[in-house]
Amino acid sequence: MSIFIGGAWPYANGPLHLGHIASLLPGDILARYYRLKGEQVLYVSGSDCNGTPISIRAKQEGVSPQEIADHFHQEFKTCFEKLGFTFDCYTRTDSEFHHRIVQDIFLTLLKKGHIDKKTVEQAYCPSCDQFLPDRYVEGSCPHCGQQARGDQCEYCSAILDPLDLRDKRCKLCGDRPTPMETEHFYFRLSTFQQVLEKHVDYARENNLWRPNAILLTDRYLKEGLQDRAVSRDLPLGVSVPVSGYENKKIYVWIEAVSGYYSASKKWANEQGKDDSIFWSKDTVAYYVHGKDNIPFHSVIWPAILMGIEVKSLPTLIVSNEYLTLEKQKLSTSKNWAVWVPDILERYHPDSIRYFLTINAPENRDTDFSWREFIYSHNSELLGAYGNLVNRTLKFVEKYYDGNLPKGEINADIQQKTEELYHKVGSLIENTHLKQALEEIFYLIRFANKYFDMQKPWVQINEARSLCDDTIATCVYIIGNLSQLLSPFLPFSSNEIKKVLKLGHQSWSPFDLPQVHIKEVKPLFERIDVQQINEESEKLKKQSLK
Repeated sequence: MSIFIGGAWPYANGPLHLGHIASLLPGDILARYYRLKGEQVLYVSGSDCNGTPISIRAKQEGVSPQEIADHFHQEFKTCFEKLGFTFDCYTRTDSEFHHRIVQDIFLTLLKKGHIDKKTVEQAYCPSCDQFLPDRYVEGSCPHCGQQARGDQCEYCSAILDPLDLRDKRCKLCGDRPTPMETEHFYFRLSTFQQVLEKHVDYARENNLWRPNAILLTDRYLKEGLQDRAVSRDLPLGVSVPVSGYENKKIYVWIEAVSGYYSASKKWANEQGKDDSIFWSKDTVAYYVHGKDNIPFHSVIWPAILMGIEVKSLPTLIVSNEYLTLEKQKLSTSKNWAVWVPDILERYHPDSIRYFLTINAPENRDTDFSWREFIYSHNSELLGAYGNLVNRTLKFVEKYYDGNLPKGEINADIQQKTEELYHKVGSLIENTHLKQALEEIFYLIRFANKYFDMQKPWVQINEARSLCDDTIATCVYIIGNLSQLLSPFLPFSSNEIKKVLKLGHQSWSPFDLPQVHIKEVKPLFERIDVQQINEESEKLKKQSLK
């Protein structure tokens, strides 16, 4: 089976925050799981370096857009690596290779009659003497009345035309833009209405998409798809590859999603491999992002793929709801955010991965609070998982001189563990990652109760053979936990695998190894609860600056 996993491309105009990671982490969990199963996996993403937000920040800081993009692209790569993300290809949209692939897609759509030219009105700022990128136009959403930018409303998720905004103003100077005629290329999205309806119906009937993706896509289809501009008068981006129109750029909404395809081609080119297996009708394709990106993955990207006659359409859309922070909406402008480079300096990456999975906003908004984060680490990772591993392996080290006993593994526990692989695997494949992690932690809590009930500290003196069985069973559980948890908690899983010298890396139960255990170290350290107040105060102070 070929598995394609595309993670949404963050804008390289500012640091990553926990909301970004909450929406993107499912992609790495899926990739790690399918690799353990032995499937052919291609997991791609990259930094969006062509967007208007980068130009805005560059103007604010008095530097070039290239400097901004370079800085944050490198920062993104570092953060993802520290969090254990295992991209097969993490690239950027301002690369020459990406530009060439996007231009090829544009020309293919043009050749097949899916793109044509129109003279249209576009927002023009007389004061700035320029046509305005959509994000440079701000005002009130015509649908819900909330403040919105010219390409999309963050509150109701409506895709907008800047001229439709009420009380329009230029983001650069604050003056009111006026409509002015200009010629642009348009993608005939409306012609894909019926085939997209069938695609969504199939996803609905087979429970392949998250409910928010189905509901929002239904709304767009019910309203009727409109043809959309695929070129804009922009200073940065991919040039339109048509004679006489080179100064126009391919619009970001078609250019950015095409990054999945260009990243795939880049991977194939660099690795000397054929990526066509990841774009066939048999490919299982996961697209992982936040709910604000739903229409680009459920409507626009499938239409582009249909237009260039690529058979692999989005199979599963993994569209998380929002992560709030201390019961408030994340706000980068107000600095109300937990920045990823900052949290990585002080906390274990598995602690971050655990909290964002067990509290994942899969079907509703969920909240990150410092109190819950620290208590979940201390009670679940340290108190349950770490405790089971430490008490068992320390027991082997102390009473068996580090040599694993050749005891008999409890048959019921062995069966329970084997069944867990099937149950957790099915949940992961269907993107119920929170429930999958909960199932594994049920086994952890069960194992701790088993250890307490068996009382090996008593058995070692009164019934040595029973103690052998107890410890062999607990080590068997721990070894399998290191495999079951490796998609979720790769760093601590690898620590266990090193201690037990597990060469067996697959999604299946393993037999008890014969190794010598020594110098057992705790998987996790306790976090002082005093840090709850310190972190909360730090957050409040940074938001006031």
